Parts: sequence; C-alpha cells; structure tokens
Amino acid sequence: MQQASTAVPAGPGAATTVRQPELLLTDYHFDVPLDHKAPGGELIRLYAREVVAAGTSGTERDRLPWLLYLQGGPGCAADRPVGRSGWLDRALDEYRVLLLDQRGTGRSTPANRQTLPLRGGPAEQAEYLSHFRADAIVRDCELIRRQLIGDRPWTVLGQSFGGFCAVNYLSQAPEGLDAVLIAGGLPAVDRGTDVDAVYRTAYPRMERKTLAHYARYPQDAETVRALVRHLADHEEALTDGTRLTVPALQQLGFLLGTGDGSHRLHYLLEDAFVPTADGPRLADAFREQVAAVLSRAASPLFSLLLESIYAQDGRATDWAAERVRAEFPAFDAGKAVAEDRPVLLTGETVHPWMLDTHAALRPLRGTAELLAARTGWGPLYDT
Repeated sequence: MQQASTAVPAGPGAATTVRQPELLLTDYHFDVPLDHKAPGGELIRLYAREVVAAGTSGTERDRLPWLLYLQGGPGCAADRPVGRSGWLDRALDEYRVLLLDQRGTGRSTPANRQTLPLRGGPAEQAEYLSHFRADAIVRDCELIRRQLIGDRPWTVLGQSFGGFCAVNYLSQAPEGLDAVLIAGGLPAVDRGTDVDAVYRTAYPRMERKTLAHYARYPQDAETVRALVRHLADHEEALTDGTRLTVPALQQLGFLLGTGDGSHRLHYLLEDAFVPTADGPRLADAFREQVAAVLSRAASPLFSLLLESIYAQDGRATDWAAERVRAEFPAFDAGKAVAEDRPVLLTGETVHPWMLDTHAALRPLRGTAELLAARTGWGPLYDT
C-alpha cells in the first residue's frame, strides 16, 4: 500500500524553463488533496506546462491574461507542443497558456496498470479513482489558479471531456472564470439525462457515420466483411498484445469521430491482408496501426472512467454502452456478414470484453467492474 502524503497544499514547485524556436515553456508542479472534502488528508502531485510565444519579455508575460487548457478524455494528458500550430498558435497571440495534465494523466500522479497496484487491491483502486472526475479536476484548477494569480480570473478552453470540466467549473466556481470556450464537449446538465440516454442517441449516429464512410469508400464495406469472416476463424493479436476480436475491430469507427478520420480509416483498411504460406493473414503494418488506434496503454482511465463522467443520478452505470448496444441489433457483425449487409462500426464506447482483449486493461479488470457497479455518484452540474 502506498504511504499517504499529508500536508498543507503547496504552491508551485521550482519552475524549469526551456526554449523552442517559437515557444517558451515553463514546468510547474502543484500538491493538491486527493479528496478535496478532506483537505488535510493525502496529497497528490500535479504537473502543468506554461506556454508563451518566444520573444515575450518578462513584463509582457506578466501582463498577459491566462488561458487554462483542459484536454479531452477522460484520462488523456495535455498536448505536448512543438512550435506554434493549431489552436495554440492563435491563443498565444493574446494569452499565456497553461497546459494541465489532469490528475491521473501524464506527469500528474499517473494512474495505470503499473501504478494502481500501489494503492492496494481492486476495491482500494476503485475508491481512489472515484476522486478523479470533473468536480475534483475543477477543484485542482482553483487551487492552481489561486497559487499562480491570486483572485484574478482566467479563461478556460475545454476540449471534449475538457468541456465537461468547464461546465462543471461554471457550476461550482464561476468566480474563477473570465470566459469559457468549449470545443466539442457540451454535456447534458439535466440529471434526468442518464448515460443510457447518451448511448441511445450515439448508436444511430455511429450507424450514420459508418454508412457515410462506406458511401465514400465502397470497397471498405467488403474489406470489413472479409475481416469479420477472417476473425471468426483465426485468432489474431495486435503488436501490443491486444486480441483483435470482431467487436474490437468494430471500434475502428472511433476514427470516424474526427475530421479526417474517414480517410485515415480507408488507408488503414486498404492494407489489411497479406498473402502468406498459410493463406491470407493480417498484415503486420495493419496490426501495428490498429494497435495504435485501439490501445489504452497511455490512457487506461478512459476505459475505467468514461461512463462515470455522465453519472450524476446516484445509479450505477453498469456498462451502459454494452447494455444499450443490445437494443440495436444492426450492430451484430456476424449477422450482417451472413445477410451481406454492411458491418456497422462503433466509436467512443467502453465494454466489459475490453478487460479481456486489451493488454493494458487486463490487470485492472476488478477495478473496472467495481467502478461500473458503483452507486452514489453525486451531481456534477448546478442547473
């Protein structure tokens, strides 16, 4: 069992600054309570990186307003910038940007199959991770804000799950906010909108996205059917040790949620098979690319906590995506192949079978099951 560290939350640790050709990057570390309802209890350490444009003088830097960036996920570390590009390029015109690794991600006391056993068994791990939702992340942000800039508010940019955090921020600490920018992450705030309702909306959208992809690349429909037939007769493992089952293959639809994802999926599928002495098998290049899409090694909290980010009605999430999928029989890949129909792909969903197929999740099966069965999740938004 890891020894708990208890102390008064500390200010930012000694800052380290490095230069890139277009950026000035400064590292910060903050100690915050694991449980904000018990501020005198165990502390965890968070990491954040400040980014300003190269050539910004000290006086100019001090005058710039702050923009806090909250990454999507849950369970994903903040961007690691290399030069000015994308949204960061625009933000640096008028802000000093803070890229926060949310608790449990990146360099902020990471939680994964290697570190979680330090907490004890599955019950202790699940209790620990119950403190890793948006409400705790926002309390972390408020401690960091006060340590960096005192009572002055800052602007928050939330991407995907970061947008969920931003709406929670508006609910519990609006005094800390000058403005909120949300990119693709606006949650349903009504406590009557449960996680089942989310997936009942999502599956028809996944179907539309899949069929739109096949309309653009008709040959991919047959390739996917061929892959389903192949996986029914062959055991296949990806390069990271994950077993590629038919439901796992369907999760390549994850790519269809991005702007260029349909094209990336097509290029991936066009190199799926290679001839061998034992007949057609999955190409190593295909297996490696699929592993990169499906892997949860760098973000296991995505699978452990994804459904909990919708939970605020006291009920267990109970593997909602898996339960609701049964209401949409069109996603039965075997039946689709037998009837010569397109195989529908899925997206950002988590399922209990992943605890067996995904190498990075197998050691965390017990923890994931306890989190799925957990009741008493409190409200996240003040309507």
